[in-house]
Amino acid sequence: MKPMLPTTNSRSHPLRRLWLAWLSLGLGVLLMATPAMALNDAQQLVVESWRLVNQGYLDPAKFDQVHWRRLREQALEKTINSSNDAYEAIEAMLLPLEDPYTRLLRPDDYTAIKAANLGSEINGVGLQLGARAEDGQVVVIAPLEGSPAADAGVTSGTALLSVDGQSPQALGLEATAARLRGEVGSQVVVKLQPPNGSSEELTLERRSVDLRPVRTRRLRSAKHTLGYLRITQFSEGVPEQVKEALQELSEKEIEGLVLDLRNNSGGLVSSGLAVADAFLSGSPIVETRNRERINEAIPSAIETLYDGPMVTLVNGGTASASEILAGALQDNSRSQLLGSRTFGKGLIQTLTNLSDGSGLAVTVAGYMTPSGRDIQNQGIEPDRILDPPEPLNPGGEEDRWLHDAELWMEAQIDRDQDAQLETTEDLQLDSAEDVEFKTEQNRDDP
Repeated sequence: MKPMLPTTNSRSHPLRRLWLAWLSLGLGVLLMATPAMALNDAQQLVVESWRLVNQGYLDPAKFDQVHWRRLREQALEKTINSSNDAYEAIEAMLLPLEDPYTRLLRPDDYTAIKAANLGSEINGVGLQLGARAEDGQVVVIAPLEGSPAADAGVTSGTALLSVDGQSPQALGLEATAARLRGEVGSQVVVKLQPPNGSSEELTLERRSVDLRPVRTRRLRSAKHTLGYLRITQFSEGVPEQVKEALQELSEKEIEGLVLDLRNNSGGLVSSGLAVADAFLSGSPIVETRNRERINEAIPSAIETLYDGPMVTLVNGGTASASEILAGALQDNSRSQLLGSRTFGKGLIQTLTNLSDGSGLAVTVAGYMTPSGRDIQNQGIEPDRILDPPEPLNPGGEEDRWLHDAELWMEAQIDRDQDAQLETTEDLQLDSAEDVEFKTEQNRDDP
């Protein structure tokens, strides 16, 4: 049966409201922050950042442990006359929280993140980074497709030991990412430790990387026609691009869909929720947990863009918003997951503009899958683990995992068709028996 692709109506998700609420709060802080003592602009930046974290951070119990108020006082005791002084003070103030995702974004870094969220090009080596829970080690969540890092064969889970001789653990997550970005044609030396290998040093040349977050094509075999939809990140325009891709595939009369979320490190949660709407009808997508430990379930819309059979590919580079989508598909029995365990980032951050053009990322919520699974530092176990080694070029001609997903999808279509045929034959048999019974009954009537 040809999948139905009705038009979905846009709506406001609670997480979108959460974003706006915190953004409004951030602006309110800017308007109301008039300290009793005269502070210069750079000092005001420190106070502004402290208040944003104080009013929004997911785990306020942490404040007592790190003497949060005293950290503000210590920061303001320093000589702060420039933006750079303020940045160093803010970074020192946030460090005791031991949350790599609550961080200051200096103006250039903030601009780069906003550009990535818009789905445009970035200049760098294409490494998406995260922090390992057990030791804080900076690791590769995933290389961007078509980037220098991907071309060099860097894989998910690889530890980043140094960048131009500097320790990522000492630099912090954002400063490490900043050192990997730079002018096209410039080079950076990185020392890497693959998950199951010896350390190696690579020289990577920075270039412009076209993010192209949504890619699609048709997969044809002797018996079936499938659609392939790859989403590499959830940037602002992705929901509309997914809608167009599904409409295009529907016009080609696909019988099933392979959704590929490998190496999708997340992005905008609101975009991930909108894509979930495309596949789920009135089902729970995710449950959020705020600083008051109040949980709120977020349901999908009623109308879908695609309701046909599907299977989803995941790996260790599947993180954050893409894990929200994968968990929702699995828990609602909408799609089986194939591949390897996902990264395990179950925290949500807001990004707030600061008064000087820098930004502040604050962890404000955690999330659980619809069945109540907290995946932070644990990830999601797929329904079927695919054999290693993992393909280095997802979606390419030599992608063995994609071939496995195709075979699985085709077998599922055959089973569904056989079950439908048996049901039709049973109905026909019941109808014939009913006719025969009525005929005999008419013969017995006087």
